[in-house]
Amino acid sequence: MGQIMRHFLRGAAVATAFTVAFSGVATAQDPDGPTNTIVNPPATKPAVNGWSSEVAPNTDQGITLDARQTKIVDDVSAYFESLQDLKGTFVQTDADSKKMKGKFFVKRPGRFRFDYALPSRQIIVSDGQNLAIQDLDLNNEDRVSLDQTPFRLLLRKDVNLLRDAKILEVQQSADLIVLTLEDKDPNSPGRIKLFLATKPAMELKEWVTTDAQGQDTRIQLSQLVKTDDLDGNLFKIQSLWPKSAMP
Repeated sequence: MGQIMRHFLRGAAVATAFTVAFSGVATAQDPDGPTNTIVNPPATKPAVNGWSSEVAPNTDQGITLDARQTKIVDDVSAYFESLQDLKGTFVQTDADSKKMKGKFFVKRPGRFRFDYALPSRQIIVSDGQNLAIQDLDLNNEDRVSLDQTPFRLLLRKDVNLLRDAKILEVQQSADLIVLTLEDKDPNSPGRIKLFLATKPAMELKEWVTTDAQGQDTRIQLSQLVKTDDLDGNLFKIQSLWPKSAMP
């Protein structure tokens, strides 16, 4: 279970995540993810291949944003703040290249659920205050405050990345934005790299989280569907341990 916990806090959201709140209609996705279209310029070097970008060294302040980069970050903040209920599917790839997949449900602000497909029998659920990672086979559970994960930046009711995040990288091409950030709050560790399509409209496609040991976990999204009928009970954290029988 400890391994599952570390993998999730490195990358899943969750999501959604994180991570998380998303938007869009059902779409097909390249199984290799949008990163195949990205050319990452060296840190602090001028933009290349059409990218408007800057990558920060390891500093406490992040990068200094110009007017165009500031607008990109503002647009991403507005995108996340506008999102509401969503469901879809995901593929998670951990630092050891192990893949897991399943379905996710998001109800902003703060609530989400990741149901992992067999044979994993794992559930990750946030009720807006706490995040629980449950292993149904081992009957084990770990809990952490949502505010102690990097996903709080994207799940809060008022998303303002310029205010709350340390911006480490901003890239933009004709059809993709890449944004890397950390929470300014030292109690919310972790780094998130977001990949958002810009055509025909802005839509989150995947994210990569990096833990304190430099281990990455990638979450790729597909079959995104807006909905207004998600049952609130999906986001209740159910205890795995039955109550003791009364005499």
